[in-house]
Amino acid sequence: MMDLEEFRREAHKMVDFMADYLASLEEYPVKSRNSPGEVYDSVPNVPPPSGEGMDVIMADFNKNILPGMTHWQSPNFYAYFPANSSYPSLLAEMLTATMGAQCMIWDTSPAAAELEEKMMDWLKNAMRLPESWQGVIQDTASTATLCAILTAREVKTDFTINKEGVSGKTLRVYCSTETHSSIEKAVKIAGLGSRNLVKIPVDENNAMIPAELEKSIIADKAKGFIPCCVVGALGTTGTCAVDPVKEISGICKEHDVWFHIDAAYAGSALLLPEYSSLLEGIEDADSFVFNPHKWLFTNFDCTAYYVKDADALIKTFSILPEYLKTDSRGQVNDYRDWGVPLGRRFRALKLWFVLRNFGMEEILRRLRFHISLAEDLEKNINDHPDFEMVTPRNFNLVCFRFAPKGKTEEELEALNKALLKQLNDSGKVFLTHTKVKGTYVIRMVTGQTYLEQRHVEAAWELIKSTASGLS
Repeated sequence: MMDLEEFRREAHKMVDFMADYLASLEEYPVKSRNSPGEVYDSVPNVPPPSGEGMDVIMADFNKNILPGMTHWQSPNFYAYFPANSSYPSLLAEMLTATMGAQCMIWDTSPAAAELEEKMMDWLKNAMRLPESWQGVIQDTASTATLCAILTAREVKTDFTINKEGVSGKTLRVYCSTETHSSIEKAVKIAGLGSRNLVKIPVDENNAMIPAELEKSIIADKAKGFIPCCVVGALGTTGTCAVDPVKEISGICKEHDVWFHIDAAYAGSALLLPEYSSLLEGIEDADSFVFNPHKWLFTNFDCTAYYVKDADALIKTFSILPEYLKTDSRGQVNDYRDWGVPLGRRFRALKLWFVLRNFGMEEILRRLRFHISLAEDLEKNINDHPDFEMVTPRNFNLVCFRFAPKGKTEEELEALNKALLKQLNDSGKVFLTHTKVKGTYVIRMVTGQTYLEQRHVEAAWELIKSTASGLS
């Protein structure tokens, strides 16, 4: 078993390994080439009877584990949305793990609670959110959205469902057809039933159509249903489409419906003044979420969740057993009452490290740089006779396809599937796909923390040459 001095020696070696790994990320295939079961079969069926040294463990890590990893921090990772890290965030995570604190209430670590409150204030002010709103760090946007729907459920039923259960009430939740699958999951967990999630049609830009939303709310009221919550997207998962916040918030205010804004990925762009118009009408919304662990250079997990009425949130989740009663209650934020889990990590520390080490000027510069890389890529695609943009670029997400002339839609889909597979199999890049109104498209997100222009230029050359081989 490791003692303190051995830990000191191994920790120094581990930091060197971490730095070497980060320095050599471009040499790894971005996406793991493992077959299903390969790692499982490489691990013995039982643990060792006696302790093994770190040299043996790390040898197996390099041999069996590392090849089975997809390298999310690679600058050649353009898939899904990034789960960004950064050097200061890594250092903070090391401290968090070292202290091993359980930060459920103020008394269990005052610094954790108060730094979290301050970090939420920093981001709120930087994003120009309403001053009266209060924030809390959740683990993921999925959890934050569940919190929003549960709070909306309780507010709409005068906090009776927590006591009596769902009975004789049909509560309805609304989102666009492009909204993330976590909305449906939250509706199911909340006991509302997935059939009571109403999918609202989208316009030519894949944004929710407000008139269709209001029509559905009015129709549901006429049937005796209870409109409970609307989830609007500020950056959908498929295409980063933006629902019209002002119009939706007006409808929700008129019909007394909770309005939750899901800005999980694209919310980081709201730090840029040039995107502030997207927040017009947000003062009438009830909750808002975005993930610093996606595009704000902070390790997973770190989700910023804001509410207009913190008392309603706390009333929804607060349970006070005798062993958690403290003299400080009522004077401080006990964040265990602000969400689902009782246990909480010290997530604010890495956010503090990132915001201080980068500084807001560098954060804004880097966000703008990532958007400019997508703008350049969009221009290259539009200028190429055999490629086309399927939707207009939103933020730093480009949705395109290989579209040589004279091909049917079925042939184009087959070509793009083959193109994506060859690109990912090359190990040089990792991209993903979606469908836009039935059309198969390739998605490319230029948002990795240490991404450079040369990486995107090389990726575009690879895309073109691979497509040329296919045609």
